[in-house]
Amino acid sequence: MNRYRLTVLTPLLAGDGQKLAPIDYMVWKDQVNVLDQRRIFQLLAKGPRLDTYLNQIRKADKLDFASWGGYAQNYASRRIPFEHPSSAQYYARTAPEHLFIPTFATAAKGGLYVPGSALKGPLRNALLIEKATAGHWSQLSAKIQASERPPRQPGAALEASVLGSGGSARTRALLLADSDSIAAGGSTRIYLLRTSTLIPRGSRLELGWKMSPRGAVESRRPSDSTPFFAEMAIPGTVFEGGFQQSAGLSNAKMLEALRWKEASGWRQFAAAANTAAELLLGVQQRYAESTGLALVGRSVGLLQERLKLIREHGMGCLICFGWGTGLPAKTASPDAMADPLKQLLRSLPVYSSVLRSGLPFPKTRRIVFMNDQPATLPGWAQLDFHQD
Repeated sequence: MNRYRLTVLTPLLAGDGQKLAPIDYMVWKDQVNVLDQRRIFQLLAKGPRLDTYLNQIRKADKLDFASWGGYAQNYASRRIPFEHPSSAQYYARTAPEHLFIPTFATAAKGGLYVPGSALKGPLRNALLIEKATAGHWSQLSAKIQASERPPRQPGAALEASVLGSGGSARTRALLLADSDSIAAGGSTRIYLLRTSTLIPRGSRLELGWKMSPRGAVESRRPSDSTPFFAEMAIPGTVFEGGFQQSAGLSNAKMLEALRWKEASGWRQFAAAANTAAELLLGVQQRYAESTGLALVGRSVGLLQERLKLIREHGMGCLICFGWGTGLPAKTASPDAMADPLKQLLRSLPVYSSVLRSGLPFPKTRRIVFMNDQPATLPGWAQLDFHQD
């Protein structure tokens, strides 16, 4: 059977849309203790405290640790450590509306897994980057200008014209299954992330950090900004799963009918992904240099070295996906300040005013903090294919 192997290189969150509300967990001993609410309800139902507990859950932003901390210690379904002890201090100072923690995808029988669709997304986007021509971009621009109102999903038309749609879509040539589940314990941490931005200072730009709801903090102290917390797989975590290649879409007559010059197998996807990764890493390296984020720049440099080794080996690719990766990792042109994407964005009202400011776009990044320092960008992993 064909198998793939995904190795996490920077903290990564492949979520299933679920979040822990502040009343679903308590922080104790530098870790997030996820409450086993079913067991707690069964226990409290035997005494008079159930109504009190339900009233606090209904009204409170957080559970009162003085009253209910014992349940976090004794009735936790999961205990997820913070990446660094300082995160607990930032948690205590953060408003409840910012304490909803996105969680890693969890299988029905327990354990963490990476959805196949999460892996297919960056591969599909990479193929789009590789095969989109100037003619495709011109057609999209003309279609947008001819429409009475801006389309809600302008990229959908580009994808359809480049990759095809329905049964003739190039992405149907590679089928990726969900990964096998792995034990949750020890595979994830609660990471702290902050949003960096660029602040104009005369003729130069300086690093700033976003603070909700006041916008950019005009200081170089990240501790003034609003933190985000997320359950992310730690670097070195490995997920494995199966994949298939469609034999029918490799048939010569089928290729002729679809007007494809070549079949699209995992090798074509991997090559496109490595090209896309090279472009994206270049964009992120320039951002790190412009903001003075030395540790982030070093992390990007290590990823660029890893990409060279992957290309020499020829059995896999470097991909960026998941929560917090931002616009550059999800568009058909990683560099939004370069044509033809820049010209296209100028024609869309939602982006035109931003681009007129002359500042780099996008000027923000979600930065993962490690050891209480801005250290890396989220979502990078190595995907290797092993074919029988």
